[in-house]
Amino acid sequence: MTEVVTGRPAIAVDRQAAEPGTRGRKQWALWRIGGQLDTGWRVGLSLAGVALVLLAWSLAAAQAANPALFPTPLAAARALGNLWSDGSLRSDMWASGQRILIGYGLSVAFGVVFGILIGSFPSAEAFFEVQIGFLRYIPASALSPVFLLWLGIGESPKIWLVVVGSVFFNILMIADVARAVPRELVNAAYTLGAGRWTVVRRVIARYSVPGIIDAARVNLAAAWLMLVVAEILAADHGLAISIIKLQRFRAVDSMFAILFTFGVIGLVSDLVLRTVRNRLAPWARS
Repeated sequence: MTEVVTGRPAIAVDRQAAEPGTRGRKQWALWRIGGQLDTGWRVGLSLAGVALVLLAWSLAAAQAANPALFPTPLAAARALGNLWSDGSLRSDMWASGQRILIGYGLSVAFGVVFGILIGSFPSAEAFFEVQIGFLRYIPASALSPVFLLWLGIGESPKIWLVVVGSVFFNILMIADVARAVPRELVNAAYTLGAGRWTVVRRVIARYSVPGIIDAARVNLAAAWLMLVVAEILAADHGLAISIIKLQRFRAVDSMFAILFTFGVIGLVSDLVLRTVRNRLAPWARS
């Protein structure tokens, strides 16, 4: 149905296209800015995107001058199955996973404490600003020889390299989240008689939960990057060092299988953190 709006220049308004929930709106749902996408469309588009990547990969492998150096998705999948069945992939995942869990867990813990402190108190920001600004521009990978000299070749240098490579990003991002807490909430808590640390704990920290988890999701990639550097320098087991070992035998299909494993671990980790955020902070659900 089309009608003309009076009192202004004549403009034809299509109510079906303009009103929410109408047939016209559903027809153009794919091009709507913002909002939520229907589950069916979301699943379909996700599968289409994955299929497009696999198709492009297959075509590129088919055109490769040396097929042994550019395996097809099927060859990489077979190599992944072989690595899993002989137990080597599970062993490497466990070794790398432990380092990430400990190292990145410490990084997030430090990030929450110092981030909320800096984001809540300008005095703390002034005190820590220079140190954090200085340290975060030192490439963490450049510290790996120092950590090896200080801590030896055991697990400690790998774990601390993960911590140093991600903790400053966590601190700064969480501090920004804490600063974004509406001042009205803080004032309301003071009005109701809350003390300073009660406001920090029960208002700022709780309101910052979804932002803290989102920061952890983003910076987890930096933690994995530092782990790769650490394992390449000094490790017997782990996903990254396995790629180096496989390179010696030109087992590119198995190398691709491990790269695929990195991606799957990252995707699952991101989905788990997003689910935790939605459970703990349903108002920030996405």
